Amino acid sequence: MKSEIEKVAGWIITSKRTVVFTGAGLSTESGIPDFRSPGGVWDRYNPEDFYFQNFISSQASREKYWQMATEMYDPIKQAQPNPAHLAIAEMERMEKLDCVITQNIDGLHHKAGNSPEKIIELHGTAMHVTCLSCHKRYNRDGVQEKIKQGIKAPSCEDCGGPLKPATISFGQAMPERETQEAYRRSSLCNLFIVIGSSLIVQPAASMPGVAKRSGARLVIINRDPTPFDDVADIVIHGQAGPTMKDILEKLSEQLEKSGMGR
Repeated sequence: MKSEIEKVAGWIITSKRTVVFTGAGLSTESGIPDFRSPGGVWDRYNPEDFYFQNFISSQASREKYWQMATEMYDPIKQAQPNPAHLAIAEMERMEKLDCVITQNIDGLHHKAGNSPEKIIELHGTAMHVTCLSCHKRYNRDGVQEKIKQGIKAPSCEDCGGPLKPATISFGQAMPERETQEAYRRSSLCNLFIVIGSSLIVQPAASMPGVAKRSGARLVIINRDPTPFDDVADIVIHGQAGPTMKDILEKLSEQLEKSGMGR
């Protein structure tokens, strides 16, 4: 694995556009539960109750959604970036990152120090709430205070429309601007690094293929096998945090040796 880590570090140095793509494996290493695992949130709720159309059409569905969303929010809010998040932020500071495309809703790339303009959140964010009628944006903590005060399904103070965490629910359209930009960046990059994603959830999972078909090198860092392992240039089966920490150390060493260290 040592030679693979050195090779990835070298590729980052020579790449003009490196895109990092992150998934749930990064969140779990920061202590955020895998909500789909046994004993997780989805063991206590029926996912079909949370389809977007149900949220729109039923007050009871909205109340149940907010009950579930509140359970999920506390561990997300308390989580801190792990070494993989910090390594990705350091890549930006080294001017070795075009962008990070993330399937995660936890805001940890922001906490780690990546610039907002470098982060493409494909599935939205749990850190904000949006009115589905007038699109006013609210800080999540303020809305959660209303939940604590007994409001079961909060509504917009301006127009009275339903409020919903700014995440993408089952049956809800992907954010058009973010999706198009993610595809564009994937097609233009020289190096595409997947970290902590099973590469199963579509359409996000198609982006490594877009990068590969456009001529980019593909690196996959994930604990378990993915459908793209066979076409990747390097696959490292391991934890994201320690692996990215090692890559960053080799990257710094190689930059120092080449006189490009900052």
